[in-house]
Amino acid sequence: MAGSAKGPIYAAIAANVAIAISKFVAAALSGSSAMLSEGIHSLVDTGNGLLLLYGLRAAQRPADEDHPLGHGKEVYFWSLVVAVLIFAIGGGMSFYEGIAHLQHPEPIADARLSYIVLVLAMVFEGAALFFALKSFNRQRRGQGFWKAIHESKDPTNFAVVFEDGAALLGLLVALGGVFLTDYTGNPLWDGVASVVIGLILTVIAVLLAYESKALLIGESARPEVRRAIRELVVADPATHLVNPPITMHFGPENILLALDVEFKDELAADEIEQAVARLESEIREQHPAVKRIFIEAKALKPS
Repeated sequence: MAGSAKGPIYAAIAANVAIAISKFVAAALSGSSAMLSEGIHSLVDTGNGLLLLYGLRAAQRPADEDHPLGHGKEVYFWSLVVAVLIFAIGGGMSFYEGIAHLQHPEPIADARLSYIVLVLAMVFEGAALFFALKSFNRQRRGQGFWKAIHESKDPTNFAVVFEDGAALLGLLVALGGVFLTDYTGNPLWDGVASVVIGLILTVIAVLLAYESKALLIGESARPEVRRAIRELVVADPATHLVNPPITMHFGPENILLALDVEFKDELAADEIEQAVARLESEIREQHPAVKRIFIEAKALKPS
């Protein structure tokens, strides 16, 4: 899909696989609750990356009799599933591990191993986040960060940014929990870090679910796209009156367009037919993402 960059997703998956293995090994050897929470977090992120890739692939299937407008919304559905998994598995397990560790605190056996794994994980996650932000910034078109997320029609662009950002922030929290536990000798800090990681994942999941839900139920094209289409139709010599266009995204690069156009009274039916064909051609040329165009023509009369 043109608007979806798979590179950052592949980078995030590769980083998360390596990091998850190292975290689980460190958690088993050190007994750190925060490290176990971080291992679960990386494992969930790996699965989420695979789901996003599947969604991109499924969305590229051609239209068929049962899905005449294509399968583009597969991307939105699987992004919503990713949000649910982050909340239910990532956030839920982190909360569980944190509370269990607070109720039954255990000292960290080897803090040095946790330090090494966390620092290496931060390097890998930082690199993955760098590539994700680089890809996302190419889609921003000069907009502010949060506005670009809200107006983006491709959740894979910001889902990876959310995940990598949450992972890096979680690593900082885990590092703080391990350090405070090691420095003070109080293992409760390790459990507190797990609970904070759970809170971070919950917030990220809610944000991703909110944006994915809006796309899944149907969002119009960006205001500048709708405005440009209307100006193009109004400028055509055959049109007399044009109502605001109705648009809906059926995928990041798949827009449905419905136009209510009143053509000039003196035009014959064949002239209006030529005008409709001309408008469709010009719209598709200037806005390739518009895949389906429906024009309701008024002021028709026989040749």
